[in-house]
Amino acid sequence: MHRRLPPLNAVKAFEAAARHASFTRAADELHVTHGAVSRQVQTLEDWLGVPLFERHNRRVVLTEAGAAYAAEIGAALDRIALATARQAERGRPHLLHVNALATFTLRWLIPRLSGFQRVNPSIELRLTTSNVPLARLTEPFDVAIRGGPETRPGHVAEPFLSERRIPVCSPALLRRLPLDEPAQLRQHTLLHAATLPRVWPDWLRAAGVQDLTPQASVTLEHFYLTLQAALDGLGIAMGPERLIADDVAAGRLVLPFTGPALPARSYYTYVPETRTEDPAIRAFCGWLAETARLP
Repeated sequence: MHRRLPPLNAVKAFEAAARHASFTRAADELHVTHGAVSRQVQTLEDWLGVPLFERHNRRVVLTEAGAAYAAEIGAALDRIALATARQAERGRPHLLHVNALATFTLRWLIPRLSGFQRVNPSIELRLTTSNVPLARLTEPFDVAIRGGPETRPGHVAEPFLSERRIPVCSPALLRRLPLDEPAQLRQHTLLHAATLPRVWPDWLRAAGVQDLTPQASVTLEHFYLTLQAALDGLGIAMGPERLIADDVAAGRLVLPFTGPALPARSYYTYVPETRTEDPAIRAFCGWLAETARLP
């Protein structure tokens, strides 16, 4: 069907002038001169055959016809702008800012992240790591991953991955120095993380050897460094079971004991309340939960 449309530049000028009730402010918005707006409005009035404004000395007032036309035109231009923005978004990656714990990111998230990208190619992740507690995290994020539950006003917390801690080491280390019962840890080097100083004492107490003195102790700054040291055969680390599962399955690490296993805080996603319905956030959090259920 053939559409009889008015001059669209004239429509834009009229709509801006009607919204501002001023040719001058409309000219500022459109980056043209006052005279250009006046001429465009006059063109539209000639095209329609009706006056749209009453011109006074320093102001303009919509006529009855102008007010009715402005209401229709404004809504139509809003729909055009929205449709244009939606179409433009289809060709752009949706940025998703995720802030996660460093060890979790290195040992669990990154090895699985290609699976998310394959099914969500239009979402571009901006991934940062931080061990700062959620209450002190100042940088903006769409999703934060921390242990939980924690309370942060204005955010929704959802658990997706449970965790326990148990001693772990390289198979080569056990071949050099067997480890059949917790008391034999006194012949080994224990690897400590400065960020989690109570993990080994709590486990030794649970195993009934709280007075044990190991052959040596090594303290490293971050927890992920203790796991790397265990992989390299430096000593025995306290491993989070879910974060070392891939290494255990591949035979790079072994669990010398079946227990006890210390309960640890589950991993949670934290999302601003105002963003919970965002499609990219929902896709990412849903993928985390689904991936966490895999063996």
